[in-house]
Amino acid sequence: MKEKEKKHPDMALIKYKEKRHFKDTPEPSGKKKSSKSGLVFVVQRHKASRLHYDFRLELDGVLKSWAVPKGPSMNPKDKRLAMMVEDHPYDYKDFAGIIPEGNYGAGIVEIWDEGTYTDIGESPKNEAEKNLEKGLKSGDLKFRLNGKKLKGEFVLVKLKKEDNSWLLIKHRDEYAVDENYNSEEITPKSSPINKALADKSTKKKSPGKK
Repeated sequence: MKEKEKKHPDMALIKYKEKRHFKDTPEPSGKKKSSKSGLVFVVQRHKASRLHYDFRLELDGVLKSWAVPKGPSMNPKDKRLAMMVEDHPYDYKDFAGIIPEGNYGAGIVEIWDEGTYTDIGESPKNEAEKNLEKGLKSGDLKFRLNGKKLKGEFVLVKLKKEDNSWLLIKHRDEYAVDENYNSEEITPKSSPINKALADKSTKKKSPGKK
């Protein structure tokens, strides 16, 4: 039993925990856990060294995660680069705040969108997870989002077997748009990151500085 306890249940989160010192960061250390009903997804806007969006899908008790530099798009013509990163704990879905300087990913995190998701066939949860896991392993992960901003069918397509590069693409459906879609343009100016950037800009323009 002791040997099993050492190996189980949070092997998927080893990389996540190795990169963080939880005495110094408010991020959740977390354990593997699952939603009681539908699978959840979250998109977190993250101002670290560079501004990007973190796209996360609950699967097998953790959040499968991709960094999307330009943010998701509702236009099927857009193929957004999505770099797969380490799994994050389920509790990270609620995280928003400041990661202090000196810590991995230091900067501001805010929730940009959230909701539930399922496989394309909208199967019961257990069956949906099996289908999604197959899609993830094959590098062709199709799913349906029910968020506040992101809705309908999407696909994550892996570019190379040995690489962590994927493309996040919107399927053409009733929610798709043809006009230019810019995640930044639909982000409120009052968001924590935008306020911080505005304050920083104001300080640079303050009297006495040229």
